[in-house]
Amino acid sequence: MLLAAIDIGTVTARLALAQVEDGRVIRMAKYTEIVNLGEGVDTTKRLLPEAIHRCVGCVSSYVDHARKEGAEAVVCTLTSAARDAENAPDLGMGLASLGLEPMIIPGEIEGALTFLGVSHDFENHRILVADSGGGSTELVVGTLAGQLAAQGAGQQLEGQQLDINFVESVELGCRRLTERFNLSSDHPSAEDIDGAHQMAAQMMSEAIGRAQQQCAAPELLVGVGGTATSLIAIRDHLDPYDPSKVHLNHISIDEVSQIEGLLASKTLKEREDITGLQAKRAPVMLAGTILLAELMKNSGFKHLVVSESDLLFGLAITAAAVHQGKQSPVIWKPILRPLN
Repeated sequence: MLLAAIDIGTVTARLALAQVEDGRVIRMAKYTEIVNLGEGVDTTKRLLPEAIHRCVGCVSSYVDHARKEGAEAVVCTLTSAARDAENAPDLGMGLASLGLEPMIIPGEIEGALTFLGVSHDFENHRILVADSGGGSTELVVGTLAGQLAAQGAGQQLEGQQLDINFVESVELGCRRLTERFNLSSDHPSAEDIDGAHQMAAQMMSEAIGRAQQQCAAPELLVGVGGTATSLIAIRDHLDPYDPSKVHLNHISIDEVSQIEGLLASKTLKEREDITGLQAKRAPVMLAGTILLAELMKNSGFKHLVVSESDLLFGLAITAAAVHQGKQSPVIWKPILRPLN
């Protein structure tokens, strides 16, 4: 069964064409376009008309592509920028005209879907997943427990139990932090960089503190999202971008700090030319790097594991279950629309 999953965030709009079997993604093709839907939303609480136009145009091409590839149905979610914007219904009408049922999901559901997607690579390990986006960062602690059953001389996996112990959406992401401290400018000032660090440190430390009060310490910190994957791509000079060289790769806090210094030392145009960094992501990359650096410091992890299995994976798994009449693996039920 081939399903289409569209997720519209503050910076990117993404499409996944996923083949799902027995609660697992067997194959997935992902497409990403930076549409900057959340441009100015932190200040105005409104989506710009041109941002809505960019987003609807991008998603229209996604729907056409999904239909041509033979996807049976499509699910569409929106996250931080749409949650914050007073005029989000304007975008919703545009998306509905494409035959979609756009759903603005709470941060906690966003975090749960992301954790569902990520955790399949870390069965039976308690992990802290950080989905750092443009407007918010979802922090989730939990375990995907695989149940083993005897079969002949060995054992086989017999079902899984998703156990989420903590989930919180922190209202801080790379675009929000960029706009508050003018970090897309050429050679940002030391005062602005220090201010961004202080805000990120405070908000991350408070959230991590709440997590520590509610559940046992995680074994690993796993990062998803454009900032996390770009850190690996920049460090390893990936051009073109290769997901197989990013997925489950590690980056140290020292390497993150080095990349922050590199970004801060360059003009915006020079950042656009850094190997491994999408030019359209250059304006928000410094802020995203600062945010993840403070997350690592305040959670006590010296290394970040980067995953490509993000919200789109969890969304596809959940949509497939509901499409087949099964129970949703998370406390949320998506609405799918046919693509025929």
